[in-house]
Amino acid sequence: MSFIADKDSDNYITNKEDWEKIKDYIPKDKKIWSPFYCDGKQKEYFQEMGFDIIHEDKDFFSYTPEFDIIVDNPPFSKKKDILTRIKQLDKPFILIIPSVMLCYKYFQTYFKDDLQIIISLNRIKFRHINSTNKNYTPPYASFYFCYKMNLEKDLIFIE
Repeated sequence: MSFIADKDSDNYITNKEDWEKIKDYIPKDKKIWSPFYCDGKQKEYFQEMGFDIIHEDKDFFSYTPEFDIIVDNPPFSKKKDILTRIKQLDKPFILIIPSVMLCYKYFQTYFKDDLQIIISLNRIKFRHINSTNKNYTPPYASFYFCYKMNLEKDLIFIE
Protein backbone atom coordinates (compact mmCIF):
# COMPACT_ATOMS: atom_id res chain seq x y z
CA MET A 1 0.00 0.00 0.00
CA SER A 2 1.54 3.25 -1.03
CA PHE A 3 0.95 6.27 1.16
CA ILE A 4 -0.01 8.60 -1.68
CA ALA A 5 -3.60 8.96 -0.52
CA ASP A 6 -2.69 9.64 3.11
CA LYS A 7 -0.84 12.94 3.00
CA ASP A 8 0.12 14.88 -0.10
CA SER A 9 3.35 16.16 1.48
CA ASP A 10 4.62 12.55 1.67
CA ASN A 11 4.49 12.11 -2.10
CA TYR A 12 8.06 13.04 -2.95
CA ILE A 13 10.19 10.74 -5.05
CA THR A 14 13.97 10.66 -4.82
CA ASN A 15 15.62 11.38 -8.15
CA LYS A 16 17.63 8.57 -9.74
CA GLU A 17 20.75 10.74 -9.64
CA ASP A 18 20.60 10.94 -5.85
CA TRP A 19 20.37 7.14 -5.57
CA GLU A 20 23.30 6.79 -7.97
CA LYS A 21 25.43 8.92 -5.61
CA ILE A 22 25.36 6.14 -3.01
CA LYS A 23 25.33 3.03 -5.18
CA ASP A 24 28.89 2.14 -4.14
CA TYR A 25 27.78 1.98 -0.50
CA ILE A 26 24.99 -0.53 -1.21
CA PRO A 27 26.14 -4.18 -1.33
CA LYS A 28 25.47 -5.73 -4.76
CA ASP A 29 25.03 -9.22 -3.27
CA LYS A 30 22.11 -8.27 -1.00
CA LYS A 31 18.39 -8.33 -1.72
CA ILE A 32 17.03 -4.81 -1.27
CA TRP A 33 13.54 -4.06 -0.04
CA SER A 34 12.19 -0.61 -0.94
CA PRO A 35 8.80 -0.69 0.78
CA PHE A 36 7.55 2.85 0.10
CA TYR A 37 6.04 2.63 -3.36
CA CYS A 38 4.88 6.13 -4.40
CA ASP A 39 5.12 5.93 -8.23
CA GLY A 40 7.03 2.62 -8.44
CA LYS A 41 9.99 4.08 -10.37
CA GLN A 42 12.52 3.12 -7.71
CA LYS A 43 12.50 -0.52 -8.84
CA GLU A 44 13.48 0.56 -12.34
CA TYR A 45 16.25 2.85 -11.01
CA PHE A 46 17.78 0.14 -8.83
CA GLN A 47 17.54 -2.58 -11.46
CA GLU A 48 19.34 -0.28 -13.92
CA MET A 49 22.14 0.04 -11.33
CA GLY A 50 22.35 -3.76 -11.07
CA PHE A 51 20.56 -4.38 -7.77
CA ASP A 52 18.10 -7.12 -6.83
CA ILE A 53 15.14 -5.18 -5.46
CA ILE A 54 11.68 -5.82 -4.06
CA HIS A 55 9.49 -2.77 -4.65
CA GLU A 56 5.77 -3.55 -4.52
CA ASP A 57 2.69 -1.57 -3.60
CA LYS A 58 2.05 -3.43 -0.33
CA ASP A 59 1.38 -2.40 3.26
CA PHE A 60 4.72 -1.82 4.98
CA PHE A 61 3.21 -2.47 8.40
CA SER A 62 1.79 -5.92 7.61
CA TYR A 63 3.96 -7.27 4.78
CA THR A 64 7.56 -8.43 5.17
CA PRO A 65 9.29 -10.12 2.24
CA GLU A 66 12.58 -12.01 2.41
CA PHE A 67 15.24 -9.29 2.19
CA ASP A 68 18.69 -8.30 3.43
CA ILE A 69 18.61 -4.51 3.49
CA ILE A 70 16.07 -1.67 3.29
CA VAL A 71 16.95 1.23 0.99
CA ASP A 72 14.29 3.89 0.57
CA ASN A 73 12.89 7.35 1.15
CA PRO A 74 10.03 6.86 3.65
CA PRO A 75 7.06 9.20 4.02
CA PHE A 76 8.32 11.76 6.52
CA SER A 77 4.98 12.28 8.27
CA LYS A 78 5.02 8.62 9.37
CA LYS A 79 8.69 8.43 10.28
CA LYS A 80 8.24 7.46 13.94
CA ASP A 81 5.93 4.52 13.15
CA ILE A 82 8.14 3.47 10.25
CA LEU A 83 11.36 3.69 12.25
CA THR A 84 9.79 1.77 15.13
CA ARG A 85 8.91 -1.07 12.77
CA ILE A 86 12.32 -0.97 11.12
CA LYS A 87 13.98 -1.22 14.51
CA GLN A 88 11.83 -4.29 15.27
CA LEU A 89 12.96 -5.86 11.98
CA ASP A 90 16.56 -5.09 13.01
CA LYS A 91 17.96 -5.31 9.49
CA PRO A 92 20.50 -2.99 7.86
CA PHE A 93 19.10 0.06 6.13
CA ILE A 94 19.85 3.20 4.19
CA LEU A 95 17.03 5.70 4.55
CA ILE A 96 16.74 9.25 3.32
CA ILE A 97 15.33 11.18 6.25
CA PRO A 98 15.63 14.76 7.56
CA SER A 99 18.87 15.59 9.35
CA VAL A 100 16.90 16.77 12.38
CA MET A 101 16.22 13.09 13.21
CA LEU A 102 19.52 13.14 15.08
CA CYS A 103 17.77 15.26 17.73
CA TYR A 104 14.83 12.92 18.32
CA LYS A 105 15.22 10.87 21.49
CA TYR A 106 13.49 7.78 20.10
CA PHE A 107 15.81 7.84 17.07
CA GLN A 108 18.86 8.16 19.28
CA THR A 109 17.68 5.30 21.47
CA TYR A 110 16.87 3.00 18.55
CA PHE A 111 19.95 3.47 16.41
CA LYS A 112 22.77 5.04 18.45
CA ASP A 113 25.06 2.02 18.44
CA ASP A 114 25.19 1.20 14.72
CA LEU A 115 24.41 4.47 12.96
CA GLN A 116 26.42 5.92 10.09
CA ILE A 117 25.54 8.89 7.89
CA ILE A 118 26.24 9.77 4.29
CA ILE A 119 25.92 13.49 3.64
CA SER A 120 25.68 14.85 0.13
CA LEU A 121 27.44 18.19 -0.24
CA ASN A 122 24.62 19.08 -2.63
CA ARG A 123 21.17 18.68 -1.18
CA ILE A 124 19.18 15.62 -2.15
CA LYS A 125 16.57 16.53 -4.74
CA PHE A 126 13.04 15.23 -4.94
CA ARG A 127 10.10 15.31 -7.33
CA HIS A 128 6.50 15.48 -6.19
CA ILE A 129 4.40 12.67 -7.68
CA ASN A 130 2.17 15.24 -9.44
CA SER A 131 4.99 17.41 -10.79
CA THR A 132 7.63 17.24 -13.48
CA ASN A 133 10.00 19.47 -11.47
CA LYS A 134 12.86 17.15 -10.48
CA ASN A 135 14.74 19.75 -8.50
CA TYR A 136 12.71 20.32 -5.35
CA THR A 137 14.79 20.64 -2.20
CA PRO A 138 13.00 21.02 1.12
CA PRO A 139 13.98 23.88 3.46
CA TYR A 140 15.95 21.38 5.59
CA ALA A 141 18.72 18.95 4.75
CA SER A 142 18.08 15.25 4.36
CA PHE A 143 20.82 12.67 4.83
CA TYR A 144 21.31 9.03 3.98
CA PHE A 145 21.04 7.42 7.41
CA CYS A 146 22.69 4.01 7.48
CA TYR A 147 22.19 1.34 10.12
CA LYS A 148 24.33 -1.79 10.47
CA MET A 149 25.94 -1.09 7.09
CA ASN A 150 29.54 -1.48 8.29
CA LEU A 151 30.79 1.37 6.14
CA GLU A 152 34.47 2.36 6.32
CA LYS A 153 33.64 5.56 8.22
CA ASP A 154 30.75 6.68 10.38
CA LEU A 155 30.45 10.03 8.61
CA ILE A 156 30.91 10.16 4.84
CA PHE A 157 30.68 13.26 2.67
CA ILE A 158 29.92 12.83 -1.03
CA GLU A 159 29.47 15.19 -4.00
